[in-house]
Amino acid sequence: MTSKMLEEALSSFEAVQAQLQHLDAPMIEIAGRLRRQPPQVAMTVARGSSDHAASYFAYLTMQQLGVPVASLPMSVVTMQQAPLKVSGQVAFAFSQSGQSPDLVNSLRLLRKRGALSVSMVNAADSPLEAACEFSLPLLAGTESSVAATKSFIATLSASARLIAHWKEDSELLQAHDALPEGLREAAKQDWSVAIEALRDCERLMVIGRGAGFAIAQEAALKFKETSAIQAEAFSSAEVRHGPMALIDEHYPLLVFAPRGAEQAGLLNLAAEMRQRGARVLLAAPDDVSERDLTLSRAEHPALDPILAIQSFYVMAAGLAVARGMDPDQPRHLSKVTRTH
Repeated sequence: MTSKMLEEALSSFEAVQAQLQHLDAPMIEIAGRLRRQPPQVAMTVARGSSDHAASYFAYLTMQQLGVPVASLPMSVVTMQQAPLKVSGQVAFAFSQSGQSPDLVNSLRLLRKRGALSVSMVNAADSPLEAACEFSLPLLAGTESSVAATKSFIATLSASARLIAHWKEDSELLQAHDALPEGLREAAKQDWSVAIEALRDCERLMVIGRGAGFAIAQEAALKFKETSAIQAEAFSSAEVRHGPMALIDEHYPLLVFAPRGAEQAGLLNLAAEMRQRGARVLLAAPDDVSERDLTLSRAEHPALDPILAIQSFYVMAAGLAVARGMDPDQPRHLSKVTRTH
C-alpha cells in the first residue's frame, strides 16, 4: 500500500501550480512594501520543518538581496519579554498549521513593536494569519501524513518567488514558472541505491552547504521521524570542527552537492570521506561522474534545492517501508505541535 507521505510528496507540484495561479498579486503587494520601506534586518520565526524552510529563505534573501537574516528564538520574545528594537524591520513566520501559541504570540508582539509581519501558513484562517499584517497561504492542501512533505516544498517555493518579486528578478520568476514540471521530473529520479545502503542504518550524517544546508537539515529530520535513524545535519564547513571524530569505517554520509559556489568543497569532502572508509552517498547533478544519486537541475540554481528534497522525499518514504515502519505515523509525534 502506498503511504500518505509518498502520495503527498508526489503531489507537491500541484501546490506550486496553485501558487503560480493565485499568489503573485499578494506577493507583489508585500514586495512593494518591502522596497518602499526597506528593512535593515529580517527575522524568521519557525520550528521543525518550517524552520528548515526558513533557513532556505534566509540564505536566498541574503544572497539575492543582501539583507541580513536572523532566526529569532521565540522564548526571547514570549518568555523573556526582551525589549527587541525591531521597528521598521520585517519578521517572517513559517508554519504548517499556524496554531502554535509561541509562534502566534511572537508575531503579535513583534508587530506591536513596529515590525512588518508576514506569515506563510498552509492551514487557512489560522491564528498566525490573524496575528500578521500580511499572510501568504501555501496552498498545499490538507496534509494527512505526520511527516511534512508537500507543505515544506510549498514553503520553499513561496519563499523563492517572494524573494524574486522583492528583487524584481525576471530571470528567477521565469525559472520559477517551470518549477512544477521540474518537481515531476525530480520525483522520478531513481534513489533506490540509498534505500539499499541505509536499510539497516542506525546513525547517519547529512551534509550540505549554502541553500543546500536547509535540505540537509530537513533530510536529517525525516530520517529521524520516519525511519528512526539518528541522523544529524552538518554544513560541510563544520564537519572538520569536531563531527569528523565520529566517522569511522563504513560510517554513512549523505552529501547534497547541487550546483553553485559550494559544490566544489562538498565534492572534495565526499572524496576525502571515501578515502577514510566512510560509506558516502553523493547526491549531485549528472555532470558529476562520481555521484551515487542524481539531482535534477532547475531553470535557476537557486531552485535546485527544491528539486533535491523532492527526490529525497520519495526515497525516504520507501526507506521507512523497507525498514518495516509506517512513515505516516512516526512514534510519539502528532501533526500539530503546540509549544509555549
